[in-house]
Amino acid sequence: MQEVLDMTFAGNDVLAWARAALWIVGTVALAKFLLPVVIRNIARWAAGTTTRLDDAVVKALRAVRWWMVALVALYPASHELVVRAATTRWLASIATIAFFLQLALCASAFITAWFANMRQDSLEKDPSTTSALSILNFISRVVVWGILLLLLLDNLGFDVNALVAGLGIGGIAIGLALQNILGDLFASLSIVLDKPFQVGDFVVIDDFSGTVENIGLKTTRLRSLSGEVLVFSNGDLTKSRLRNYKLMNERRIPFTFGLTFDATPEQLEQVPGAVKTVIDAQKQARFDRAHFTGFGDSSLDFEVVYWMLTPDYAAYRDVQQAVNLGLMRAFASIGVDFAFPTRTLMFSKQSPVAVSLAQAQGATAAASGT
Repeated sequence: MQEVLDMTFAGNDVLAWARAALWIVGTVALAKFLLPVVIRNIARWAAGTTTRLDDAVVKALRAVRWWMVALVALYPASHELVVRAATTRWLASIATIAFFLQLALCASAFITAWFANMRQDSLEKDPSTTSALSILNFISRVVVWGILLLLLLDNLGFDVNALVAGLGIGGIAIGLALQNILGDLFASLSIVLDKPFQVGDFVVIDDFSGTVENIGLKTTRLRSLSGEVLVFSNGDLTKSRLRNYKLMNERRIPFTFGLTFDATPEQLEQVPGAVKTVIDAQKQARFDRAHFTGFGDSSLDFEVVYWMLTPDYAAYRDVQQAVNLGLMRAFASIGVDFAFPTRTLMFSKQSPVAVSLAQAQGATAAASGT
């Protein structure tokens, strides 16, 4: 037995070869047989949780390839043997390439699974953001592969400084050429992540208003109340002051009206109560206040405030119409009328001046002589 152990092959005894083989066989066994069992247990546990992070971890672990693990094991296995320095460097390069390639595959699988979960959520809440999430997924994977490639080249002994400098100059040139497109692209990602509005929200942007129909990579489209489509670049949207009415829980509605001056104080005292009765009859509205605020140029002015219990703009218009019609009926029963702009002209009565015919002719001649 000792004679067998003392036998040498390529300058190494049997024990050295056995230790090297143990490194490779052991790591392959772990990757091919033990790791799937661990993954199944983790997946079973992750199925019972609400977080999506553990699901992405399972996807990343499933990206492990046993043959890549075997290639990585070549490096520690080579240290159990007496080999030439060139062979050691060659095996180290193979192990390094396999390690970073396997790391990139796992990271890419994790990112893909993470964004797949986000897309699944967006399909239920905001389907228009799926395209932006796909672009963000692609950019993330490109960044990860680029970083790992630079690390791989650096570990293999290549000078990456010149490559990084070249990529930086090229990136600046591309950025200057595509700055508007890239600005809109990143603005789209900002909208997707920050969510100042979503598809279906009614928004007001400067002097324009409408319902959001689509959030694209470069533009966002709104459908205005009159029916036309309003197209905004995403870069302009992130710089604009935007009001999102969909995010309101309630909508405050103030309005004014005027009554004619022939209304009596007793009739005016009945007006706030009549307004409250009309607004309280609307299920989606809550009365706040109604006051006789002052004397206008041609009307007795009232101010009314009520709250809409829903942010829906169409519901607000329906309620306002019902309130207006109710006020007309209530005021008719009280006996008061809505005022409208009027102007009263006062004429003074003066005695006519008697002028003789001769005086008139003389005045005419004098005027023609001049």
